[in-house]
Amino acid sequence: MKSNSFGKYFGFTAFGESHGHSMGLVIEDVLPGIDFPFSELKTALEKRKPGKDSLTSTRQEDDDFKVISGIFQGKTTGMPICILFKNKDVRSEDYENLQNVFRPSHADFSWFQKFKIYDYRGGGRASGRETISRVAAGAIVKNVLGEIQIKSYPIKIGNIKAIYNYHQEEFISTNPLNWPCPKTYDEIVNLLNQTKNELDSLGAIVEVRISNIPAGLGDPVFEKLDANIAKAIMSIGGVRGIEFGSGFELSEMRGSESNFSIHQGGILGGVSTGEIIKMRIVVKPVSSIGKPQYLGESGQTIAIKGRHDICLVPRILPVIESMIQLVLADAIAYQNLISLKEKDLNGYREALDKIDEDILIAFYRRFELVHIIGNYKENNEIAILDNNREKEILENMSVFGEKMGISEDFVIKIWSLILEESKKRQVERRKKGKG
Repeated sequence: MKSNSFGKYFGFTAFGESHGHSMGLVIEDVLPGIDFPFSELKTALEKRKPGKDSLTSTRQEDDDFKVISGIFQGKTTGMPICILFKNKDVRSEDYENLQNVFRPSHADFSWFQKFKIYDYRGGGRASGRETISRVAAGAIVKNVLGEIQIKSYPIKIGNIKAIYNYHQEEFISTNPLNWPCPKTYDEIVNLLNQTKNELDSLGAIVEVRISNIPAGLGDPVFEKLDANIAKAIMSIGGVRGIEFGSGFELSEMRGSESNFSIHQGGILGGVSTGEIIKMRIVVKPVSSIGKPQYLGESGQTIAIKGRHDICLVPRILPVIESMIQLVLADAIAYQNLISLKEKDLNGYREALDKIDEDILIAFYRRFELVHIIGNYKENNEIAILDNNREKEILENMSVFGEKMGISEDFVIKIWSLILEESKKRQVERRKKGKG
């Protein structure tokens, strides 16, 4: 399962650990001849970079990047683009005392149960350091979004709420927290500094508004736009909840109230309506804190060393925006594939390439399942060949193909090859097991 890959049409694969040599990403779905967005990438990375002020991690990473492949003379070549970010300011010694301890509210315990290995150095890929690849990928696909605008800002940090006024949006860009409320800004800074002195951390609620978005993005039933955005946002470390429109307040309304479009957040039936999409995201307090914590069953008390944020705001904001950019780029790319607009040759070829990739992915998943079935048959002493089953598959596929206007001869030819390959893989696996 490719759990370190994201997206279908503008997908990327991320790699690297917090205290490893480098972080990085590979992105394949980029047309040739496009100007590579060097300046946009640098701007996006600057927003999530640590060490910019006293309220964020003091880890000093310049986040310079090196493009390894896929770019020639400043333009994309159509080949996979690989980007590396070297980890320069690593202090693994800060974590030596945690070699045999699972930190509270971290991924340490659950990942150890899954992988049976524990990278105690800053959390490995569970570290916020991994988000650099997400932000880079978002910057690369941003040009696909056209006029779409994404704005994110905290509306609550700790127990302090912003007194929000849309006429004061310009204040967001004047402060490092992206806080939208001049009246409570000093109060928020004081709370963060007090929390820092107490070696503790704070959570937040972030609001996101997506404007200038066309109607028709997103697909029923399992590719709904809000479902895909929710998955993307929930994949960010530290995010514990998301709501669209009026969210949980809808449970207190009657239909006569909730039917107003303002409550639905710009998405109906999983498809964008063209109205502003509004969502709110719950961000938990940073788990790594210097304040001593009692571990309960073990009887230990630990204080986590290292350099950590007091609150994930503001550094999580560009990560949130990047994940939304990736989801929207995917939705736009798919909409372009199914639209009736005339394409040039490259556009038609791109559509074919995407479909071909989906076919290969389906083959891969089928043969993975064939492997599991082969194990089951061997363990239960069941013969590999089942003529009745093969006949049933061919008949079903022929009927299904006929409904879609695909000839029976073609369907029989293709599925006979697939079934033959499946049998071949099961036979070879048994021979290896006996050898």
